[in-house]
Amino acid sequence: MSLALTRRRTAAAIVTAALLVPLAACGSDNDKKDSGGKATESSTGAPKADLTVLAASSLTDVFKTAGAAYEKEHPGTKVTFSFAGSQELAAQVKQGAPADALVTADTKTMDGLKSDTGSPAVIAKNRLVIATGKGNPEKVENLKDLADPKLKVVLAAPEVPVGRYSQQILDAQKIDVKPVSQEPNVRAVLSKVELGEADAGLVYKTDAATATDKVDAIDIPDAQNAVASYPAATLKTSKNTEAATAFVNWLSTPEAQKILQDAGFQQP
Repeated sequence: MSLALTRRRTAAAIVTAALLVPLAACGSDNDKKDSGGKATESSTGAPKADLTVLAASSLTDVFKTAGAAYEKEHPGTKVTFSFAGSQELAAQVKQGAPADALVTADTKTMDGLKSDTGSPAVIAKNRLVIATGKGNPEKVENLKDLADPKLKVVLAAPEVPVGRYSQQILDAQKIDVKPVSQEPNVRAVLSKVELGEADAGLVYKTDAATATDKVDAIDIPDAQNAVASYPAATLKTSKNTEAATAFVNWLSTPEAQKILQDAGFQQP
């Protein structure tokens, strides 16, 4: 090989190395990006992740709004909800369902999962109402009316939080109700009334508020009512612990609380 050719190759190598230096420097900014070019940490400092949250059925509408707000505030994070009765969610957790956080409609269910969750925090409260068909055709006025054998009343099953609350307030008033069916969650109770398959049912105030075009809500006096508490916690099996913790903590922020209270939930 000639000396001139060797010198030309050496010069080319030096130029190539010089061109790669700036690219390497730029690469340091990409260390925080995944293979798709998305940053793994949001502008708020919370880690990005695809989160799965198990949530009580009564949170269906409000959590869709809350989830959209959270994703907007935390670009790159996706929150997927799985809604069901709290007792069903507890069974899923015990069976090892892949999820990151849990929100139930009562503290009893959450307390039964202490070995599976982080420390829970109550994010909202709720009360019960009597849901009737639009216009209240059977003229239901109070809890005592639900004992009328001619009235088709539907309740949630006793193992469901809203079913337990319902039985609690009926027992306290010594009212004997013979439900035509006992449903697996509050949305199923509401659906029976909406469809005209039941004359009345006990549901959360917030659930009745989602169907004002199809049902009427009869208030129950506070002295005769029950208060439902909604605790939220991370799951110990989560593969996104930091991101899950960030979401659970966010549920107690003023922004999330406003969304919950606008939907009719009470302060924790």
